[in-house]
Amino acid sequence: MSFSRESKEEILKTDIEDDSASLAFLSGLLHSCGEIEKKNNHVYVKIVSDVDKLFGYCQKIIKKLYGDNVEAEVAESYNNINKNTYYEISFDVEKFKQMLVDVGILDATNGLSFNFEIDKNLLHEDEARRAFIKGVYIGASTSSIKLSTDSAQSCGSGYHMEFSSPSHEFLLEFSSILAEYNIIGKIFERKNAFVLYIKDVNTIQDLLALVGASESVLKLSNEIVTRELRNKVNRQVNCINANINKTVEASLKQVNAINTIINTIGLESLPEDLQEVAVLRLANQEESLDELLKLSTIKLTRSGLNHRFRKLIKIAHDLEE
Repeated sequence: MSFSRESKEEILKTDIEDDSASLAFLSGLLHSCGEIEKKNNHVYVKIVSDVDKLFGYCQKIIKKLYGDNVEAEVAESYNNINKNTYYEISFDVEKFKQMLVDVGILDATNGLSFNFEIDKNLLHEDEARRAFIKGVYIGASTSSIKLSTDSAQSCGSGYHMEFSSPSHEFLLEFSSILAEYNIIGKIFERKNAFVLYIKDVNTIQDLLALVGASESVLKLSNEIVTRELRNKVNRQVNCINANINKTVEASLKQVNAINTIINTIGLESLPEDLQEVAVLRLANQEESLDELLKLSTIKLTRSGLNHRFRKLIKIAHDLEE
């Protein structure tokens, strides 16, 4: 199961007790993933979601607010593109007229007409605003976040969360509501839709905490630590490998120089101090300068040993020329 789907199902584990907040939740849901459909001379407003637990959650709210006689319809459809099963929760406009008016989808002031603006009267209280954000989160949010299954293996994913809608005005209004909680995103147009996206991982954590997905906050925190640790280990390994490669290259250059001297004028023609380091290197071709110093019987500093190797390389270079 994806991180996004898990966080949505976590939100649905907690009931909304306050009636105003319940209406705000339904409003956020309908504004973010609601569709209007005409079928058999009936007009329906339907919610389309891949979260199967959403139907029971909505039905529980509706029965609490409007009684047992009002029940939504649910149907399943399969999407061949992303291979997900989607659930359509349909509300007959005639049967659910009062509910749709209450959540700000229908305007009853002059006949009946659909209203696509967010009803600010529903969002006076903090609890109602949070419930509205929960509804929008479940209805329109997607995320590229993938949790690591192996701490040593990268999941190849950044931190990205977004809300998609065909309405630019809705996302502008919604972004201003999020801004009240210091959650700032950016809006851009993608093909035939608009997207409000958040890439800062700390802001994503704040958003998850705001909608009540505390377990998801902890999982994301663990993911951040895991990735930082993995990156630190990778940097250390890369550094070690670079040092090993540098040591091997230096040793190979020194050995080649010494062999050139042996094959031309012989080691015995060298000063005694250079003969000693040449023999030491030939006997320990894979060791670093620090290890050679430990093996050496003569007192030398690292720079002193390196200086003698440079002399050997210069002699070999002159001989080759």
